[in-house]
Amino acid sequence: MKSNRGIRTRCTAAAVFGVALCAPALATEGGGSIYPNGVENFLVGAMPPPGFYPLVYATSYHATELRDDRGNDIAAAIGGFKADVAGVIPRFIWVTDQKVLGGQLAVHAIVPLLNVDVRVGSNKNRNTGIGDINLAAALGYHVSPELHYVVALETNAPTGRYDRNDVASIGRNYWNIEPLIAISYIQSKGLNADLKLMYDYNFRNKDTDYKSGQELHADYALGWGMGNGWALGVSGYIYRQISDDKVGGVAVAGGNRGRAFAIGPSLRYQNDKGWMITAKYERQYEVRNRSSGGAFWIKTLIPL
Repeated sequence: MKSNRGIRTRCTAAAVFGVALCAPALATEGGGSIYPNGVENFLVGAMPPPGFYPLVYATSYHATELRDDRGNDIAAAIGGFKADVAGVIPRFIWVTDQKVLGGQLAVHAIVPLLNVDVRVGSNKNRNTGIGDINLAAALGYHVSPELHYVVALETNAPTGRYDRNDVASIGRNYWNIEPLIAISYIQSKGLNADLKLMYDYNFRNKDTDYKSGQELHADYALGWGMGNGWALGVSGYIYRQISDDKVGGVAVAGGNRGRAFAIGPSLRYQNDKGWMITAKYERQYEVRNRSSGGAFWIKTLIPL
């Protein structure tokens, strides 16, 4: 087993949607990601008709474990670890009347409001504020009444407050671009299946000269429509870091690549007026080079 002596610790909150993913300097800088893995749920690939749609996400994440590259919990070796993050995350979507490449054009903005409370050994802090803002353009396609998909390009801007010496920084202090495709198969009574596949390219943190590796990950949901607006099932995510972290242009020893898998119960309710709510709990498993815990998520869509 590798020695844990000399492990450097720096934790940050993943600033979009408000999930904290904190760890030693393993697996992307601070052990977190800009995208909050597992945030999405049923209907992720079904773009609504033209109009303006405010969504609100709410989350609560709790973790007391830190996993190294062998999956061992090293929290005790560094004097203890705890991360609690609560977030209320408004998302504003405008689906236009414009068609581009046969798809319905939409744009969105996400402005996360976060409360981050982190302790690593004797080092602890709590911060509240606006995290890194997400902007995106998307095209929505409707193959049939059941099958829908969206292609999009998202950009995450380093707008959240950041301090390289703060274990509870709200922002990550680097730009990120994320192309994605989301697919939904929907039956009011029968199978419901959703997949959002994403690729993250992370730019350099100018304050630390650290460049986090590229990431491939997917949110998923699988359930059964009950025929009365309800769908019940499971959801979660799969995460893999696919390139090494670098400092000063040189790969970090061992690559510091992270991975994780999460699953938990999920439900959705949608009425015939377009109002929707989803709720779920997800527990992380098979974690490497990251914190390990669980998160509650609620998402509401309110048509105007």
